[in-house]
Amino acid sequence: MLIAGETSGDLLGAELVPEIGDILADIGALPTPDYQPLHASLAPRFFGAGGPLMAAAGVDLAFDLTAHSVIGLSDVIKNYFKFRRLFQRLYRLALEREPDAIICIDFSGFNRRFAQAIRRFTRARRDWFHDWNPKIIQYVSPQVWASREGRVYSMARDYDLVLSIFPFEPAWYARRVPQLPVRFVGHPILDRYRHPPCPGGDRENSEPAAEPLVLLLPGSRGSELERHLPVLVQSLALMRASIPALRARMVLPNEALVKQAKTFGLPANLEVQAGGLPEALCEAQVAVASTGTVTLECAYFGVPTVALYITSWTTFQIGKRLVNVKHLAMPNLLADTEVFPEFIQDAATPQNIAQAALDLLFDSKRRGQIKSKLAEIIKSLGEPGASRRAAREIVNLIEPRQTKAAEPTGGAAQAR
Repeated sequence: MLIAGETSGDLLGAELVPEIGDILADIGALPTPDYQPLHASLAPRFFGAGGPLMAAAGVDLAFDLTAHSVIGLSDVIKNYFKFRRLFQRLYRLALEREPDAIICIDFSGFNRRFAQAIRRFTRARRDWFHDWNPKIIQYVSPQVWASREGRVYSMARDYDLVLSIFPFEPAWYARRVPQLPVRFVGHPILDRYRHPPCPGGDRENSEPAAEPLVLLLPGSRGSELERHLPVLVQSLALMRASIPALRARMVLPNEALVKQAKTFGLPANLEVQAGGLPEALCEAQVAVASTGTVTLECAYFGVPTVALYITSWTTFQIGKRLVNVKHLAMPNLLADTEVFPEFIQDAATPQNIAQAALDLLFDSKRRGQIKSKLAEIIKSLGEPGASRRAAREIVNLIEPRQTKAAEPTGGAAQAR
């Protein structure tokens, strides 16, 4: 059973499923002295909730959970009863089908409560006639190192394994809950794009183009578009006042978000498209992006980026009292310094964002320094093969008779 509630998690699940299938198929039959096989290499079956990519990968979805993605406390409260209904549907489905493993992909608030509910059920019913006790895996550690550290103790109680995609996380967990296995498998972004990622090799971009391209990446959720688009459109107008020839393109994950974006009265000379982010990043000189997963993709392609995030007043007030890290954009967190200029909440004004983007466009020396730092950040993420390593860790957990050595990781995977 797989549960992914966001676009990025849907992609992770779609990459993971075929790898699990391949590894299980390679195990082969295990005969006994009376020649009856204990394991017959039957193809695994996958079900749960996710998005269109997981469905295309062969996951039998009860519903598209990514269509309901929200962020922030106020949005969660407004959608509480809807999420409770979805939660109960998945809970009943798990009890009916009794999967061998439940793979929780990111979406930490929902998935942590789901793991807790399954564990509570199985612990209350363990006896001779009720032996279902699935392995529960969290793929992508929640950012417990950034806020609400106490969540690690419920994770240690309810999860069998955490698969980490950032190199500092295993040691962080080891200092607090050494009994919880945490494996750094590397980052899947290294498998999604070739290296160098753009045709013609690495781009220096030492001088701005005559008609530079700025990429607008407002986020992958409807609520993010509502809060970010007005600011981005005003920022673009200010940038064009300084560079009339400036081109602008907005890339969104799907057509539904493109349709929503067009209701905001976008300027006619702003290109809007669904998908095609790698090609757009290869062409762009600067990006303005939400502080989500996409900032790491900007880093991978070496694009200097202005990061922003705006949430509801309630969520921000609560968050600033809970969050204990200096930055929100992942490249800045990994570097422990502000590589990407970052503007959060009230600081995310059109004037601030436009000025920061223009500074990046005109300061070739600074762009070069940023690109060098981004290369170091991406190097810290290990080697390609993250999905394969994640699948092997899962198979080793649910099929302990699988004794093949883990594939070489080039320093990317650290087991403890």
